[in-house]
Amino acid sequence: MTLVVFDFDGSLSQSDLTVLLGQEHDVAGEIRGLAEQGLRGDVDFATTLRQRASLLEGMPEDRVEAAYERCKLREGVTELIGDLRRSDVSVGVITGSFEDGVETALGRAGVAVDHLVANRLVVENGAVTGEVEGPLLDRGKEAVLEELAAAEGLDLEGTIAVGNGATDLRMLQVAGTAIGFDPEPLVAEHCDEVVTSIRKLRLYFEQHGIIETGEGGG
Repeated sequence: MTLVVFDFDGSLSQSDLTVLLGQEHDVAGEIRGLAEQGLRGDVDFATTLRQRASLLEGMPEDRVEAAYERCKLREGVTELIGDLRRSDVSVGVITGSFEDGVETALGRAGVAVDHLVANRLVVENGAVTGEVEGPLLDRGKEAVLEELAAAEGLDLEGTIAVGNGATDLRMLQVAGTAIGFDPEPLVAEHCDEVVTSIRKLRLYFEQHGIIETGEGGG
């Protein structure tokens, strides 16, 4: 068996959930700037995420749900994940983004994964508190990958990680195979393979026998 784990924002989805939330709360520009700092590694991820969440304080819950509804998976992701799982590949999403938003996007596309590890935007009394909580604030994605591999009975050599930003770097470094999805320059140099589309990612999986050729599409 193989375990393939994906980053979400910028990898499975072209959108950044915090930016979509910011668009619903008139703070998209500020949030985008903070998100880019985190992707480049200029500021550590937990700091930028907390700063972004603080800008959303007071945002009504229905606007949060509206933002999540606008998050879409990249073309071809639905077929790719379906074919991976049919090929006895365990699929995980490890993201510092928000669990409810990821679940909304996956659910609308009819996509099921074996593992989802994400953070949570705190909502109380119908509005965002400005706080965030979850398993990827005080530890890196690599620790989660190690736990998932152990749970699947796999060595890390049997894992493949797909990501694009500085927050994915350690996960990519410990994975058996590191695939950069249109990655930041500092990330690309640590990748075994770099792809710029889901079609090319699918081709890589087919060429390396991870999924069978001729199935699915996109």
